[in-house]
Amino acid sequence: MTEGGAVRGAGRGDAGGAAGFWAPGTQILWRYRENGGARFHIARPVTVVRDDPELLAVWMAPGTECVRPVLADGTPVHREPLATRYTKPRTVQRDRWFGTGVLKLARPGEPWSVWLFWDQGWQFKNWYVNLEEPLARWAGGVDSEDHFLDISVHPDRSWHWRDEDEFAQAQRDGLVDEALAGRVREAGRAAVEVIAAWGPPFSDGWPDWRPDPSWTVPSLPQDWDRTPAHVSP
Repeated sequence: MTEGGAVRGAGRGDAGGAAGFWAPGTQILWRYRENGGARFHIARPVTVVRDDPELLAVWMAPGTECVRPVLADGTPVHREPLATRYTKPRTVQRDRWFGTGVLKLARPGEPWSVWLFWDQGWQFKNWYVNLEEPLARWAGGVDSEDHFLDISVHPDRSWHWRDEDEFAQAQRDGLVDEALAGRVREAGRAAVEVIAAWGPPFSDGWPDWRPDPSWTVPSLPQDWDRTPAHVSP
């Protein structure tokens, strides 16, 4: 992929192009509902890189203000022992995404998204396959629900499962029932087949992509948790 050249969208959530696709440069929200609930507990403002019938690609810039879940006493979720991580009361807090930015890629209807990470100096680090509900689109962005199990893919095309312990704990705690667990494992196997074949998006040159330098860091709206009318998966 090549750098820049995108035209900024008219405003947050404005659809650009045919069939309601967002124009490159449009700022939208990428959100996740809490597992086993209806509230949103993750919200990340992002900038649209590409949006068409084949792919939604967005950029989360360094320093982006986000919403993330924490325990009710403010303890970061990852610091809580696994046995009680999903059963203790939670709340959310505003924070910022520090470090390098993240490019997120999602194909319509696919039960995972692929994230690209870089080290400083744009040294490509790895792909991250986030198993999740297919994205549901609405006027201001996309929503999903995380499925705990993930896959890391390295530049040499090797891969390994991530967070298998969290996936197992979520099943013990009733956040993932047997039917959903089966669908998640099936999605994981399908993703591994794509990795083994080195199909899109892994074969599409995205590690060489760079954001348009004219893009500003999106702001987090006050109504980041509003309930939308979803229009499509």
